[in-house]
Parts: sequence; structure tokens; C-alpha cells
Amino acid sequence: MELLEPFTENVVFAENGLASTYLHALFHVGRALQVSNDPRYTMQSVVETLHQYADMTNVVITLVEPQTGALFVNAVFPPDPRPLSGNVRYHPGEGVLGTVLAAGRTVLIHRAADEPRFLNKSGLLNRQLPFIGVPIRVETQELVGVLAAQPSAIWSEEQLVHQAWFLEMVSHLLVQSILLARKVEEEKRELADQRDRLLMEVRNRYGFDNVIGRSNTMRQVFEQVRLVARWNTTVLIRGESGTGKELIAHAIHFNSPRNRAPFIKLNCAALPDNLLESELFGHEKGSFTGAASMRRGRFELAHGGTLFLDELGEISPIFQAKLLRVLQEGEFERVGGEQSIRVDVRIIAATNRNLEEMVQRGQFRKDLYYRLNVMAITLPPLRGRKEDIPEIARFLLARIARRQGRRLALSDASLRVLFKHDWPGNVRELENCLERAAVMCEGTTIAPENIQLTHEMGNQISLPVCLPVEEEEEMGEGEKERVIQALRKSGWVKAKAARLLGLTPRQIAYRIKIFNIETETF
Repeated sequence: MELLEPFTENVVFAENGLASTYLHALFHVGRALQVSNDPRYTMQSVVETLHQYADMTNVVITLVEPQTGALFVNAVFPPDPRPLSGNVRYHPGEGVLGTVLAAGRTVLIHRAADEPRFLNKSGLLNRQLPFIGVPIRVETQELVGVLAAQPSAIWSEEQLVHQAWFLEMVSHLLVQSILLARKVEEEKRELADQRDRLLMEVRNRYGFDNVIGRSNTMRQVFEQVRLVARWNTTVLIRGESGTGKELIAHAIHFNSPRNRAPFIKLNCAALPDNLLESELFGHEKGSFTGAASMRRGRFELAHGGTLFLDELGEISPIFQAKLLRVLQEGEFERVGGEQSIRVDVRIIAATNRNLEEMVQRGQFRKDLYYRLNVMAITLPPLRGRKEDIPEIARFLLARIARRQGRRLALSDASLRVLFKHDWPGNVRELENCLERAAVMCEGTTIAPENIQLTHEMGNQISLPVCLPVEEEEEMGEGEKERVIQALRKSGWVKAKAARLLGLTPRQIAYRIKIFNIETETF
């Protein structure tokens, strides 16, 4: 086995015919390196090109594994019919390839069988032929792989040296593709890690434990969501504006088997029919003025995942027919297209409209109504679950505080103001109200005078008065401690504590909520 010194620009081919062959081969190697953006496919194209144009019987490209520093087989010719070659590893100094890796110099063997260090782990090389191993390095520094090849016959010493020189030239051409392959793999790992982190964050955000609501009505909603999330059933979420329909749609998707696939949403009320059709089904290039290129619609983007159609009750009867066909057949055509496209999409729709009345008036198709109303989940308005207001208010205020970079809290009196309001705009109105109060508050605790409640559209008034005077006096400064003491004396039985305080069970439950008395406090 010979270890050759690095070649210089002064080496020349002894035969013009051989020079022409290698020049032709280099041309095709350069073309092979430009064929694909897939590094593994590119490496395989190079080894096949060397066989076809440079008279190499067997060719192997091995790359350095950054994590271990060992060589692994990346591409071989002839192609390995077994899934073995990609698992073969050579450590520095191990075998002939490991010797090239350790020495960083070209190795030339006139007959592979005569070299005891010729391991041939993959079993794909010929022991009766010469063997040339060439280091692949970045300039004169980092060694990133080894290119090995066997000429088709036992050639003269001079011819083998020329072949080694030719392979060194090929190794220089491979460097950029190998570095690109590394970069692509690193980016893939980073993207996969980022995807997993984001998926975990989203799952945590939309997990059942993080959707606020402890009232009986919301517990029933959560139970419905848990049951329906496991299946591909179409879901219709109903409820007033601002009740959190989109939040529930997210919870269904991210707690379903489709959670690694896309969650695509569209507000149907925001677009006219022609734009709605293009948004949902996509369009072909030139299908209408301004369609400069083909565009995939929301149905295609949601393939394998979930499509959330918000404000579905606002679409016209004409478009309802087009939507019905997609829901029934699972296929559609892009605007201006003729080819049918099949998709696997779970539909979650939401509306604040009374669809039954719309069906009776002929404003909503009955067949589409039954197609959508497979599993209906109705979200209660905030006024129907007032016991959740303290928890929701504190959660929303914490989010507002993070956005404003400050600490904010609600006084008990302010919480009672919120509790007495009917909230026609539901949670959305509550959040807006708290954000206004945060702006008006100069300190860290929001007082009743900071709160503006909307009694009529566009008519905001401040409410410093929270409750009737007698209730205010009854729930004075020492009331919280009085309730806690009564609970302690009664062994934390609410009914007994209520009797000790001369209150009804409803009144003591109200105080426990208002004062945020929890087990930790006990």
C-alpha cells in the first residue's frame, strides 16, 4: 500500500487519450453535481458517472459523521441491493478507508487482496483489482470524507497514479455538495426540533387543562370535546360571538390523531363568493385576471389535517351547493381547472347564526345543514357561566400585563363590578374591558373607577358603584378572613360555614369565588 503525497498542478498525463477520457469524465461529473438539490441523490449520480465515463468498476463515497468522526458509506456503485452499505462505519485508522481518514493522504493499492488492511466490510469491492482511496477535504483543513474507486483492470504504475490524480480532482468537486449535504441535514434537524417545540407549545396552549372554565356547562363542553377529538367526525361549534369557538376548534385538532398535520382556518364572512371559492379550492394560472400563477386552496393545504370554517352561516346558497359537493365526495377542482383533486380533511365549522331558522326560511340548504350538524357543540355565553369570570379575568389580565411589561392585579371590588355585568360581547368584551382598565390604571391594582362597561353599543360608562350599599357593607374589608375562619371551623364544609355566617349556600359560594379562596389558601 502506497501513501501518495498530494498532487500538484505540474502533474501531466502521459497519454493524450487518457487525458481526453478524464476531461470527458470531469465534464459529466460536473453535470451530475447540478442535477438535484438532494445531496444523497447527487452522490449516487457521481459514482454512477465515474463508472460510466472513467472506467471505474466499483466506486464508494464515504462521509465523516460529525457526531462520531467515523466514515459511513453514503453512495456505492454498483448499487447495493441490501440495506447494508449505509450502516457500515470505518473509524480513523480502521482498514484502508480508515487509514486515508487518519493520514489525510491518498492510498494506492495495486491489488486489493495483497493488503491485509483491506476490510471490504460492505462486501461490494473486488479483491483482485487495484484500489484507490482519496481524501475529500475542505481546502487544506477539515477532512469531510473519502472517495474510493477500483479501476476496471490492473493497469501500469503510471496509469494508476494518473487515475489517483483524476480522483483527487473529482474529490475537490465533491466538497461543495458534501458541505451542502451537511447544511441541509443540520437545517432538517433544526426544523424538526423547532417543529417539535412548537407542537409541544401548541399542545400545551390548547390542552384541555388550559382552556379556562370550571362551571358545569363548560365541563360538559370539555367532555364533548374529549370524545369527539379522537375521531374524524365533522363538528359544528355553535355559540355567540366572542365565546371562544376558534379556541375549541384548536383544542379538538391538537388533541386528535391529526395533530401533526396542518390546522387551516378561514373566516367565511370576510370574503365574497368568487374570492371564497378561490381561497377554498385554489385556482389555476390565468383562470381570472390577476391569477399570475397556480395557487393551492385551503382544502389542499389542510390535506391530512383539519379545516376550520368560521362564520359558516354567512355563505350564500350558491356557494353552499359547491361546499356540499366537496363534503360529500371529498374532491373538487381548482378555479379554472379540470382535474379533480381528492383530499382527506376533517371539517370543523362554527357559526353564531340560528341555522334551523335559516333552513326554514330557505337561506341555508337543509342537506348541507345535516352534513355539518353531525356533532354539535354549543358554547354558553359568559353571562351563563359567571362563576368562571374571576378565573378568566385573572388569566386575561396576566396576558395584558405581559404585553405591557408590568404587573397588574384586580381588586376584589373591581372583580365584583365584572361579576355584575352581563357581557353581551362575552370573553372578547371582557378582554377589551380589562385592556382599557389597564391603560387607565396608573398603579398595579385595577380599581372599580378604572373599569368602563358597555351597556349599549358604543356607550361606555364608568361604574364606581358595584353593588347595593348593604351588600358592599356586608362584603367589607374583613369579609374574606371571616369566610376563611368559618370554613376552618366547619371542617371546610360549605353548608356548615354558611350557617355559621348566616348566609345561604349560594352566597358563600359567591364569596369563595369572588375572594379567590382556594385550597392553597386553606
